[in-house]
Amino acid sequence: MINLEINGLAVGVEDGSTLLEAAEFLGFPIPTLCHMDGLSPYGACRLCVVQLGQGDRARLVSSCTYPAQEGLRVWTASNRVLRARRMVLELLLASCPQSKTIQDLASAHGVRQQRFRQEQEDCILCGRCVRMCREQMVAGAIGFRGRGATRSIGTPFDRNSEQCRLCGGCIYVCPACELRCTFTDPDRAICGGCANLTPPCAEKEGFDHMMCYMNPCVACEIPTPETQPGVLS
Repeated sequence: MINLEINGLAVGVEDGSTLLEAAEFLGFPIPTLCHMDGLSPYGACRLCVVQLGQGDRARLVSSCTYPAQEGLRVWTASNRVLRARRMVLELLLASCPQSKTIQDLASAHGVRQQRFRQEQEDCILCGRCVRMCREQMVAGAIGFRGRGATRSIGTPFDRNSEQCRLCGGCIYVCPACELRCTFTDPDRAICGGCANLTPPCAEKEGFDHMMCYMNPCVACEIPTPETQPGVLS
């Protein structure tokens, strides 16, 4: 058993668990994109970042690949974490504005403006299709090619693969293959039609973390002496 602290709560998790698995087991939501149940962790999108420690020595790590370790102090929704996630979502929207998965995540995190140059239906290199083909379909027909800005996904030498069974599994798990019901105009690129309320407590002065981890957030519904006349503290 590994003993650590998540959002100020002392917990124990099974040895071999990742921070994402530990947080989800305890009911702390962490958004993911490249992660998918049944596939190996990859840590490509960085959307699942969490904060280790506090103060000047705090750092962000991807929770889907970072193992739970004895004595860790983990924060899943600090202001620093929320800012990092919003930046990642803005970059993902610029690369793939038509994805409903990315659109919904952006709406849920309060992203209302796309500040970066918009591409058109570009691959976000999450690796879901590669891992699906290799691990679930046991084919390995597609893979990563190149590095850096030239990195892409496809078959060797762009030839038809004899290992491909045309199962469609790669398309099924691909967030870039999904459509959304809004504009392609960069000025109106973020739909927001499925927007959720963002946690108001994290933006309040004096709060560096969310007050609760309910989905949707109910922090604004908690009565206080200031909002409820006659209620004594």
